[in-house]
Amino acid sequence: MGDFNLALVIVAVVVCVLVLIFNVYLLVNYQHPDDANQAYFPKIVVVIGLSVAAISILMLPADVANRQACRHAIYNGACNLTLPMKDLWLAIYIVDAILVFFVIPFAMFFYEGDQDKSICKRSKSAVFWVAVTALMCGLVLGILYGLVGKVDFTVRHLSSNTTSFPSSWDFRGQQCIGNSKQCSAYLAPASSEKTWTMQTTFPEYVVALATIVGSVLFTIFGGVGIACLPLGLIFSFIRRPKAVITRSQYIKEATELGKKAKELKKTADSLHQEERGGAKGRKWRKNVKSVEKELLQLEEDVKLLEEMYPQGEKAETAWALTVLGYLTKLILGIIGLIVSMAWVAHIVIYLLINPPLSPFLNEVFIKLDDIWGLLGTVAFAFFCFYLLLAVIAGAMMLGLRLVFITIHPMKWGATLMNSFLFNVGLILLCSISVIQFCSTAFAYYAQATAAQEIFGHTLQSLRGIKYLYKYNVFQIGFIILAGLTFLYYAAFGWKRRKPSGRFQIFN
Repeated sequence: MGDFNLALVIVAVVVCVLVLIFNVYLLVNYQHPDDANQAYFPKIVVVIGLSVAAISILMLPADVANRQACRHAIYNGACNLTLPMKDLWLAIYIVDAILVFFVIPFAMFFYEGDQDKSICKRSKSAVFWVAVTALMCGLVLGILYGLVGKVDFTVRHLSSNTTSFPSSWDFRGQQCIGNSKQCSAYLAPASSEKTWTMQTTFPEYVVALATIVGSVLFTIFGGVGIACLPLGLIFSFIRRPKAVITRSQYIKEATELGKKAKELKKTADSLHQEERGGAKGRKWRKNVKSVEKELLQLEEDVKLLEEMYPQGEKAETAWALTVLGYLTKLILGIIGLIVSMAWVAHIVIYLLINPPLSPFLNEVFIKLDDIWGLLGTVAFAFFCFYLLLAVIAGAMMLGLRLVFITIHPMKWGATLMNSFLFNVGLILLCSISVIQFCSTAFAYYAQATAAQEIFGHTLQSLRGIKYLYKYNVFQIGFIILAGLTFLYYAAFGWKRRKPSGRFQIFN
């Protein structure tokens, strides 16, 4: 047992180091050239935030593996060499909440401040807004914790008669001694059901409320993303450019794009002048978001034009790589569609139908563990990560279509730090809900873990919140949005985009 735990600690340390290195790699390759050799504080926040999000997702499989170290113990307390997973869960999610509600907003306010102002003034402005946010969050959390920070566990009061020590143990199939039925949870009357109320700890309450906020976003973005992630890749292949355009067509479309770029630059300069003049009203913000959408659409048009007319000495190679890229999207889309369908089927079979028709994916993971010790854990981690990717895909899709959502696209070699920070905050906020959702969906596989104790018992018994989980509000909303998104793609996804005033050449 001791060797197992030592190996588990070593694996955990190695994984944390690899996650940190990978996130630094992402930052270096995704950052915009304008942010090179500057904006170090936001970059540190981005790396830490991505690392916390990735580690929090990986902690659930680690929790399952950690529990396996005590599978031969009579009770959990008899195993003293396992990792203190409950303390680690609370620590990682308190850090998560601090990053989401305090550190990342400060970094965004500081980064987006007027560059003409001094660092001191920008810092003061960012601290002011973060202090206002902290004060409001503290007041809300304190009031809610004082009023409804309790958990209500439903229990049955059981009792039994006494009798002399028997000479034989034949009770003839009776659960209780004598005529009493109070010792059996199945035979006890309804009057034996009681409510056991206790005050939850403040860290657990903070995690619970953060989970609720994340669950709302998870239901919306995850429900949309679970369908649009694979279907977007598949329909991207369907709408792909079929052939290279002629040089004359390229010159014509490039000229139109150049004119559009000049118009956008002129509009952006005008908005910047209004910002300096203090005219940052509702109309100004609406115009800024419109320009952001137009700019993003222009970048996509430029990229598509470059794909349709590759240039240089390796033009044929570039076109071949483009074709291979779309084939890769098709393959990944088909794999993703299978995973998405498995997720939706599992939610319906295991969560929405009571009693569950089958453990489904839980049983798959257990059988994979029987084949090789960590195979089921790896598959379990893959399904959790896929759900997080679906949330990100759903946020990107809705951000392109809803006016009130600020667009923060992630592009290779062209992502500004404010976009990085926004997406990291979104990932961190939703990662809590992904873990809670996975711990519920895979409760049979992840049974007796610290995560299930926090998210499966305390959260679902929290006063004022438990009804959202009792009636499967988030799961039902998830399935409905997934179905609507599927119908949207079935009706419109195959159609080629035809932006007004931009090139529309497809062969």
